Amino acid sequence: MSALIQLKNVKKTYKRGKESITIFDGLNLTIEQGDFVAIMGPSGSGKTTLLNLLGGTDRSDSGEINFDGERIDGYNEGQLAGWRARSVGFIFQFYNLMPVLNAAQNVELPLMLTKLSAGKRRANVETALKIVGLWDRAKHRPKELSGGQQQRVAIARAIVSDPKFLLCDEPTGDLDRNTANDILGTLQQLNQEMGKTIVMVTHDPEAARFAKRTLHLDKGVFAEVTQ
Repeated sequence: MSALIQLKNVKKTYKRGKESITIFDGLNLTIEQGDFVAIMGPSGSGKTTLLNLLGGTDRSDSGEINFDGERIDGYNEGQLAGWRARSVGFIFQFYNLMPVLNAAQNVELPLMLTKLSAGKRRANVETALKIVGLWDRAKHRPKELSGGQQQRVAIARAIVSDPKFLLCDEPTGDLDRNTANDILGTLQQLNQEMGKTIVMVTHDPEAARFAKRTLHLDKGVFAEVTQ
């Protein structure tokens, strides 16, 4: 395998009034193509900041962030937006679906920023919903779907543009155990059968077991956890 994502000596601080709070000071991380990494750690350990840096929605103060051999930390906002649209799928704890749109329309949203024809967009939406087992619910609005089904729609939306990389922020935090395991099984399938590289932040050790490896983040430093 080759490295898909590399963080080299990354530093990130936030200003709170006159105070400077250091989240990362020289953070290093390598994620191989096809990896499935669970990130665990206490509140305030930097898990959300890490996801924001990996997804290009926040910037480091110094250091390098490389994706597939390219440095993205130097991209301007327009370049970053284009890179995110092509390369990253986001899955959140709260599904962030548009209530007035049906499942198919929600899944299509990321494609509206592309130059794909309407026919190609429809074909991609159908493929994504079939992958998560919800093509028969394409015309249902979020309120007509269970929590687990809504999260499956959110996963379909994340993969509809065929990104290399999925970022998952507590993707099962709002679901019961059985439904959570179904969703985690879908993520595992995307990783194993479709080669998607996945980074998942979770507080749940049961969820972490679905990943190939687990990293524990505490005070801005990683330690690998043996499964």
